[in-house]
Amino acid sequence: AVVSTQSGHYAGAVSLCLDEGLDVSGVVCNVSEPEDRENLAKHVNEKYGKMDILVSNVGTNPHFGPVNMCDEKTWGKIFYNNVTCSALLAAKFTPFLAQSGNGNIVFVSSVSGFCPMPFIGAYSVSKAALMSLTKALSVELASANVRVNCIAPGIIETDFSSALTSNPEILKKTLNNVPMRRVGKPDECAGAVAFLVSDDASYITGETVKMDGGIPVRF
Repeated sequence: AVVSTQSGHYAGAVSLCLDEGLDVSGVVCNVSEPEDRENLAKHVNEKYGKMDILVSNVGTNPHFGPVNMCDEKTWGKIFYNNVTCSALLAAKFTPFLAQSGNGNIVFVSSVSGFCPMPFIGAYSVSKAALMSLTKALSVELASANVRVNCIAPGIIETDFSSALTSNPEILKKTLNNVPMRRVGKPDECAGAVAFLVSDDASYITGETVKMDGGIPVRF
């Protein structure tokens, strides 16, 4: 199942999968809403009866500015959407994944979780927490044969990063910190996820894989 807050967001992905002969469906779900998470679980159970892979790609950043200027309500929204909802989504689907015998969870964090970026410090902190969630769950779910990993994209050509990529002057300055001197593509993230959930990565769990063009940051 391909999930998004609006049907128009997943229609293209569903169409591509159907063209490849895959059994796929699109589901409208706002993961911040408990009822939507429940409906998603019901849909998966009724249509497929099992689940092998969960990719949680949640990102909210309503605050652009200094960390100390982020108010309590906004902090709550950032952490609830980016961290808590990812944890609740994983909890909801863990029983399905455990039944698989080879379940996988992949969280989508950000390179900013390793090195907080100017004006998105609060978002960066939440993405660092997602990496910690990955480690915590990987230990707890290992005995159920569920692996938990994470990817940390850098600047990827998506709507979310359009404020950076659509302005040539800003983009040029941004790419000065990227050794490969280019923006990443969504397919490059998808390839990393495909590896992490494959048998080639069967002994990898609790890890975060950076894909950022070589930005030299690490915890």
